Amino acid sequence: MGDGFSAIPAALLRNLSDKLYEKRKNAAVEVEGIVKQLTVAGDHDKINAMINLLTHEFTSSNQTSHRKGGLIGLAAITVGLSAEAAQHLEQIVPPVINSFSHQDSRVRYYACEALYNIAKVVRGDFIVFFNQIFDALCKLSADSDPNVQSAAHLLDRLVKDIVTESDQFSIEEFIPLLRERMNVLNPYVRQFLVGWITVLDSVPDIDMLGFLPDFLDGLFNMLSDSSHEIRQQADSALSEFLQEIKNSPSVDYGRMAEILVQRASSPDEFTRWTAITWINEFVKLGGDQLVPYYADILGAILPCIADKEERIRVVARETNEELLATKAHPSEGFDVGAILSIVKRQLSSEYEATRIESLHWISTLLNRHRTEVLSFLNDIFDTLLKALSDPSDQVVLLVLEVHACIAKDQYNFRHLVVFLVQNFRTNGLLLEKRGALIIRRLCVLLEAERVYRELSTILEAESDLKFASTMVQALNLILLTSSELSDLRDLLKLSLFNPAGKDFFSSLYASWSHSSMAIISLCLLSQAYQHASCVIQSLTEEDINVRFLVQLDKLINLLETPIFAYLRLQLLEPGKYIWLLKALYGLLMLLPQQSAAFKILNTRLKTVPSIHFSEDSNTNEDSISPNGINFASWLQTFQQLQQKHRMHYKSQAQARSFSTSTSSKVKEVKKEEFRGPNVPELTRPPSRLSRKAPGQLQL
Repeated sequence: MGDGFSAIPAALLRNLSDKLYEKRKNAAVEVEGIVKQLTVAGDHDKINAMINLLTHEFTSSNQTSHRKGGLIGLAAITVGLSAEAAQHLEQIVPPVINSFSHQDSRVRYYACEALYNIAKVVRGDFIVFFNQIFDALCKLSADSDPNVQSAAHLLDRLVKDIVTESDQFSIEEFIPLLRERMNVLNPYVRQFLVGWITVLDSVPDIDMLGFLPDFLDGLFNMLSDSSHEIRQQADSALSEFLQEIKNSPSVDYGRMAEILVQRASSPDEFTRWTAITWINEFVKLGGDQLVPYYADILGAILPCIADKEERIRVVARETNEELLATKAHPSEGFDVGAILSIVKRQLSSEYEATRIESLHWISTLLNRHRTEVLSFLNDIFDTLLKALSDPSDQVVLLVLEVHACIAKDQYNFRHLVVFLVQNFRTNGLLLEKRGALIIRRLCVLLEAERVYRELSTILEAESDLKFASTMVQALNLILLTSSELSDLRDLLKLSLFNPAGKDFFSSLYASWSHSSMAIISLCLLSQAYQHASCVIQSLTEEDINVRFLVQLDKLINLLETPIFAYLRLQLLEPGKYIWLLKALYGLLMLLPQQSAAFKILNTRLKTVPSIHFSEDSNTNEDSISPNGINFASWLQTFQQLQQKHRMHYKSQAQARSFSTSTSSKVKEVKKEEFRGPNVPELTRPPSRLSRKAPGQLQL
């Protein structure tokens, strides 16, 4: 340091620390001249002493004027060294960079000016300090002083020029710093960062695309910036990178896909649209690389299918179709379980379009990877059952298609029907609102006779008698009215003559016995009129209740529909169909005379040609039909089951009565407690109301 004082005269040092800029500037010019002479003489030791002097006594000083002089002095030394400055940069540059963070804006300004002059001299040699300089410039870009910002901007442009022409720049060392700074929200810093990304990407020898996953999320984050200019710059940079991806043979799709999936759910519309657009291109370009990420991508796409913005919906649907068309195999990393997990979650979406596409995925997976899907059946089955209560009919129909696809084998078919019945039992509203739609569609998808046989088997053993009766009545109404079940009705019409019809009739009878009206309907449909008449006559006073009459009213109205046209035509031959006539008259006798159903049936029976009921026709039915059906045994089954229903109804009525009685007694006890203790009437003082006037009776 002593050599430094000897090399720089005291008067020069005073001028270098003067408050006036002109004196400092003139002093710097003199310092430059001294250094040039020392450089020519090769006296680098004295030059080092001068640098140390300025560093310790000036740039580290607490006095602002000294710092300014030290900075301009270091720049002058660099200019004086010229081509030989590189060997002294380790001493010169750090104190200048440290001054960027000084509290005085003028010091920061002169630091920018000093480094600018240093950089002009040494050019590529100062690349070794690039990360430190970049970090400092990043902060200065958001400086509160516009003059400092302007100076930093000029320095930034020079550094960019130097980096683009240098072959010493290390992108690998720079990327971690860039990644860290990408999370800054300051708009000036963001502009600074995008500017650098764009410049570096334009350099042929720098592979920014290879490091895109490191700062891609930061660029997407800028798309929602409040500044239109920043959004535009970020979008421009992203568009350029996407074009490069399309033209590049080697891209790390996986890491970027993870980022895009997150950004696809952004609350910002422009960010969502850009992310979905990138995902769309990735699905087209990524090939096998993207297969392990299909589940995550699908998780981003499905919600966007129902996005409020049409352009997002369009791209999301196109991407979804691309994914569906990709026939990847589990051995290639296609994770069926992960896909199912995603679609299961999306089945709970509030948007119908998303739920529909989720079901399309399950259906597609069942067709392509049935074994794998069935291995995860326990994970999704409950969700699929709940989807049967979806407010959308289209969703329900698709769910039924999925269920039908699952139920192709007997085990899963039985599993489905059992769980469906359980669902109906616990959710009466589902049976009421969607029961007909569900049963009819399953009959189309899984063969009507098979469905009805399985339902009948389950309901035959049903312990909840009230539910069993309700369910049977619903199934019976569907059987009688649905166009999809016309073949079943035709089969039942042949029950007395055809083995297949007899077998189906027999499979339904036991469960249909839960409802007397369902049995009567089944007998009329099967043309077992004699048995229908016997069932009607077996009904007791307890069976003729409001519920029965409501069902009977429905049946009478159904008898007037085309479905029972054959039955009405048979009334033209009363002699041949005497038991049909007796069954209908039996129903008429059960109806209240003022009811609409009574008038309908009575009017119909008046059109029947007159016939005299002989005593022969009043005999009991044959125990065995021409087709070998043991009707006597079936009648006994019906009566036994109906007796169970009567007992169940009585026990419920008694329980309700007991509950009501108990409740009333509790209320009375509480009233008594409220009134107070029971005081004998004779010891109580007479109340004003109880005092009788002379000649009046006390009640």
